[in-house]
Amino acid sequence: MSYRPQASHFINGQYVDDTDGEPFDVIYPHTGEVIATLHIATAAIVDAALDSAKAAQKEWTALSGTERGRVLRRAADIMRARNRELSEIETKDTGKPLSETLIADPASGADALEYFGGLAGTLTGEHIPVAGGDFVYTRREPLGVCVGIGAWNYPIQIASWKAAPALACGNAMVFKPSEMTPLTALKLAEILHEAGAPAGLFNVVQGAGSVGHSLITDPRVDKVSLTGSVPTGRKVYAAAADGIRHVTMELGGKSPIVVFDDAHLENAVAAAINGNFYSTGQICSNGTRVFVQDALYEKFIARVAARMDNAIIGDPMDETTTIGPMVSARQRDIVTNYIRIGQDEGARLVKGGKMIDGDGFYIEPTLFADVTDEMTIAREEIFGPVMSVLRFSDEQEAINRANATEFGLAAGVFTSDLTRAHRVAAAFEAGTCYINTYNLTPVEAPFGGMKASGVGRENSKAAIEHYSQLKTVYVGMNDVEAPF
Repeated sequence: MSYRPQASHFINGQYVDDTDGEPFDVIYPHTGEVIATLHIATAAIVDAALDSAKAAQKEWTALSGTERGRVLRRAADIMRARNRELSEIETKDTGKPLSETLIADPASGADALEYFGGLAGTLTGEHIPVAGGDFVYTRREPLGVCVGIGAWNYPIQIASWKAAPALACGNAMVFKPSEMTPLTALKLAEILHEAGAPAGLFNVVQGAGSVGHSLITDPRVDKVSLTGSVPTGRKVYAAAADGIRHVTMELGGKSPIVVFDDAHLENAVAAAINGNFYSTGQICSNGTRVFVQDALYEKFIARVAARMDNAIIGDPMDETTTIGPMVSARQRDIVTNYIRIGQDEGARLVKGGKMIDGDGFYIEPTLFADVTDEMTIAREEIFGPVMSVLRFSDEQEAINRANATEFGLAAGVFTSDLTRAHRVAAAFEAGTCYINTYNLTPVEAPFGGMKASGVGRENSKAAIEHYSQLKTVYVGMNDVEAPF
């Protein structure tokens, strides 16, 4: 099986390559086989991408917001029409089951393009009257050239979530996907160009950290948007700050789900399964610390374990499969090491926990009970299909323990007492909170973290603030006075 893109990079409206760049393989996680070989961007490739983005941005920002929006909405239509093709590439690239990618990946990207395409024509300033007949007006203007740096778990979704608001506001973007999942960002660039975006408006360059560093420190760059780990975020934040560049970062998490004893059991169990095992656990906002109140504790664990028997682990291209492989052998090894540590530190392994023999990077979904707050598996982000269940007694205890982490990406509460639900949601130190559901991310709602989990917000009208800037114009209607 292979997927061979026309070239490694998409720059100035066309596929380009530079074989002086070091080659790297794209691996199909189901089999471990090489499905494509690309080249890391050379300095010449990066230079061409930034130059063409800077030129295209001037052409793009000269259009009205309505005209820009028309291009984005046309791109959304193209993406939806090609949903299966894009989903199959995404599955081959990430190993995520086709049952997921068909509904959650290109579709989410198309939603973002459509939403921000609709907003583009509404991005106006305001008129502010002041005393004496003078007035002020504001202009909402683009930042310029934005750099997007993607993670490997939701490649086309992340690329679209960054491109859509950036382009709606009149910016250009150079996007660097993860070197582990580099394929579908190229397709997004192709689609945007086909939809009428000027050549160079959205460029894709391949590479690892060194390419990212060259982009975020380049003087032609005005904004950096990263999705990645907290350690990477710290490095990117520091490098961007040196150039006083705008930054948004969506980073990692160790998010809590708090289940009170009056919760609807099946809903809480289903949310915990989705929040730990969807995408084989490789989701930054996953609720990997599941706090369950005493009276429901053993029933909850038993029900999760029973429903885990229904998981279908196998070929991700089979639409009946619900659990695919990890993205790489390295990631599988990281997760299995955490499982070993969990057992060594005294957590009760209820189910799963083993690697699955074969060429692919498979691991059994894993359920731990009797986890305590100081255990490694309760403190560190695992990024794999490992659920930790912790016991609690009362509301304030649950809140205190849920917040006792450096992270603050997401949090969820399950209860039939809606007064308590809103009270707990207000007390969570997390940017995205859920009541009686979990991990839903509609484009209309802001998404992002607090504390070490990030800076700024993606999606919704809030994203506009992070991809544009306000200019204030004071208009004098009277004579100017001076003391001398």
